[in-house]
Amino acid sequence: MTATTRRRRLSLCVVTALVVAAALAAATPLAARQARDILDRAIADFEAGRVVESVQGFDAVVDVAPTLAPQLWQRGIAQYYAGRYTDCRAQFELHRTVNPADVENAAWHFLCVAGAESAPAARAALLPVGPDPRVPMRQVYQMFLGTLTPEKVLAAAGEQASAQFYAQLYVGLYFEALGQDAQALAHITAAADGRFARVGGYMHTVARVHLLTRDGR
Repeated sequence: MTATTRRRRLSLCVVTALVVAAALAAATPLAARQARDILDRAIADFEAGRVVESVQGFDAVVDVAPTLAPQLWQRGIAQYYAGRYTDCRAQFELHRTVNPADVENAAWHFLCVAGAESAPAARAALLPVGPDPRVPMRQVYQMFLGTLTPEKVLAAAGEQASAQFYAQLYVGLYFEALGQDAQALAHITAAADGRFARVGGYMHTVARVHLLTRDGR
């Protein structure tokens, strides 16, 4: 297995953590400490549902350590929930320069474009991806492309817990982009279930924060 293949098999969270750690190690001790402290606060704010404060924190990380900007896909997600759709579109386009194979990046870019414009516009602007071997990411991409139904994505997940989590999450987000809020809520509520906490990692936090920000919709 090549280094590139191993990288592709790692989750987005793990790959980013490794790269961020390397970038901070190359910075001056003061800048690294400041960036790490601000990044930790930004993530904590997001986990608590304080998305506006989280975005401000991620922006501050970029001010202190500009070379980290392409890696901060978490910033794009926080921007999405803060309604900063143009900014989050730009963030995911930037992240693609360092992670071009990732289907999740393309999916979030779709969500940002749909938020700013429309789902058809998002489909027309869907970012190309490389081979993402995680189940059911190939099917998730086809769903956002408009060539596969959400039901087929859920079926492709099979019995694997991590695959079920990602299927529920991205089917829910896809329904949100289409303006089908009831279906979106049902699937993201399923993704936010505690049984997926370990396999979902940061993205399980995203599912929980989604419910917080959409409360009462």
